[in-house]
Amino acid sequence: MERAKWIKGLGFMSVVMAGTVLTACGDDGNNNTDEATNGNDTGTNETENNANQNEGQEEVTVRLTGWQSSPTEQRYFEETIAAFEEEYPHINVELDTIADQYMDVLRTRLIGGEAADVFFLDAFEAPGLIEAGVLEPMDDYITDEFDVDDFEDPLIDAFRRDGQLWGLPKDTSTLALFYNKDHFEEAGIESPPETWEEMEEYAETLTDDNRYGFGIVTDLARLYSIAESRGGDVVVDNQANFTDPAVIEALQPIVDMRNEKEIGASPADVGAEWGGDMFGTERASMIIEGNWMIEFMEDAFPDVNYGVVEIPMIEDERQTMAYTVSYSMNAQSEQKDEAWKLVEFLTGKEGMEIWTSSGLALPSRQSVAENMDYADDAIYEPFIEGASYATVWADDTNLPIINSNFENQFSSAFLGDQTLEEAMEEAERVANNEIQD
Repeated sequence: MERAKWIKGLGFMSVVMAGTVLTACGDDGNNNTDEATNGNDTGTNETENNANQNEGQEEVTVRLTGWQSSPTEQRYFEETIAAFEEEYPHINVELDTIADQYMDVLRTRLIGGEAADVFFLDAFEAPGLIEAGVLEPMDDYITDEFDVDDFEDPLIDAFRRDGQLWGLPKDTSTLALFYNKDHFEEAGIESPPETWEEMEEYAETLTDDNRYGFGIVTDLARLYSIAESRGGDVVVDNQANFTDPAVIEALQPIVDMRNEKEIGASPADVGAEWGGDMFGTERASMIIEGNWMIEFMEDAFPDVNYGVVEIPMIEDERQTMAYTVSYSMNAQSEQKDEAWKLVEFLTGKEGMEIWTSSGLALPSRQSVAENMDYADDAIYEPFIEGASYATVWADDTNLPIINSNFENQFSSAFLGDQTLEEAMEEAERVANNEIQD
């Protein structure tokens, strides 16, 4: 795999806190970074012209708060910021990394009037801060030249509420199906599955005393789009709707693959910490995971011969999940114009190409993804394709409550301690009681 390595942790802070690893993708950070930073003659001249225009302006400091999951990510992020400061020499960017409990710290700072001018905001958490009135709407800053229509619709819509934009997606991650090519060849299976039914048939063939055909991660963050694949709605009017017959019908095959057919299992069932370990140790022949798996497999299990395809269709429709994070502006910022310049650069085509050239992020802009040839790479193409139709891990202000109660009950059904109907009834009851209280 010559394309970029992917790392864990970016673009999905809420689930990372709960122990799930979801992140983003990119390139190897060498040639593309140089191209994006140095540009052609036209790009260089434009940067020089901007710098000349900014000469003599009063220096301003813009504070930017985010999280980083590795020294490598931090280094490339700082390189992207350096490119911005070169173009706008009168704007100094002060980076502030929150290492733990990001949202708790951010909320405390917002309440105390001490939050940064610009900060990362997970789509999962965005509705709560939008409702709290602490974000600056961006519509009045956006120009036609910025080309907001270039963002993948599901990603930009995750930060649109009440007809306004409250953030711009910095990058994304999606899910796809990883499959072990050697296992497929040994079983006489010539190609990866196209439909969910076909995947279950393959899983039965692939299951033996040493492995399961399918590895299952049971988080709602992974299962949300599957749960809605047969026409049901997990959330209605900002309340849990787990007992929707269509939702139960869609989730039942996940439970049955473990308890009835015995062709699927969770990482914990085989003593693995997460899906990557389960797949890498070849205890599962197939698993639905995100782009963060690529770098992990290259580093930890380079000898495993695997492929990646889009998640098999359900009811003749494609579905997957997307996880995204915005750059959002603090409504209390005293330098909003300069803060917007920073957001505009980081989520614009030039800045996004620099960042995603580092190998740490999957572009949220279609043009950047095309320019970096992701769609021409067999490993990365399924993740890029999924961004256009994905269900974003975001909904409304009560999704955190709804999510936690799903987690509490679905696992018991998955383990066979109660029926799925019983589990979903209890999860819905408790969640909606909490919401009403």
